[in-house]
Amino acid sequence: MVEENKATVSYVQLLKEDLMIMRLVPRDGPVPDFEAGQFITLGLPGDDGAPVRRAYSIASSPENKEFIELVIRWVRKPIPGRLTTKIFDLKEGDEISWLKPAGTALSISEELPDGSPDRRRIVCIGGGTGIAPFISFAQHLRATDDPREIIVLQGASYIDELSYKGLLTSLEDESRARGRKGWDFRYRAAISRPGEWFNRSWGGQSGRVETFLRPGEGGTSPLEEMIGEKITRTNTIFYICGWQGTVDGVMQYLKPAGLVAEKDKRDDGSFEIKYESYG
Repeated sequence: MVEENKATVSYVQLLKEDLMIMRLVPRDGPVPDFEAGQFITLGLPGDDGAPVRRAYSIASSPENKEFIELVIRWVRKPIPGRLTTKIFDLKEGDEISWLKPAGTALSISEELPDGSPDRRRIVCIGGGTGIAPFISFAQHLRATDDPREIIVLQGASYIDELSYKGLLTSLEDESRARGRKGWDFRYRAAISRPGEWFNRSWGGQSGRVETFLRPGEGGTSPLEEMIGEKITRTNTIFYICGWQGTVDGVMQYLKPAGLVAEKDKRDDGSFEIKYESYG
């Protein structure tokens, strides 16, 4: 039987007409324990009274016991989403149902197949709202003083869809100020429609987020230029979240390099890619 919980909407930030950040405060007790990379399932009564549910990646960190934060896009095409349309009508103080956190597809790798600690560089690639689990990653790894290098790459069509640019930039500023000792973090974004008027101030990477992996004339990708070395199966692990097209686009560059996904792991249990897609 599904164990349904209740929560109060405590905060709504409308980034644009179809993109929001929302916080939920559980009605009964603090936020339950969960792992960075997991999701919760929200539910509201449909037009026929039956519950309509959908899973959303958690953006807040496991250390935050006050609220659960989510970044949600209103599905409008090809037809309006049954649940997201209702979510975008919610106001602060309204009630919503939720199911406990779940999911293991994007759990942070802590050990290699031989049992030794996994100290590889962590590269997180998020397209659209697929950035959410990596916001949780970044805050969790910082809170636990994890020494691993972490890079978050975000892709969006428009600059106002870079939902957590302020937070991620501040985390990189902190890492730079500390000399990357104890907190080695970098953030980069790509805008896929740089020629449009609304994006006229953009001066960063152009194209889809996977272009960070596309080799240049010298055979080195923008990601490798940033880190100063070649990506190999022993020095880096990738986490991908977003539309299936984002996952496919990233895999287009990682597979030829000999990197394999956890779902296709080698006989010895090794892999270099974890992903979760939607749509």
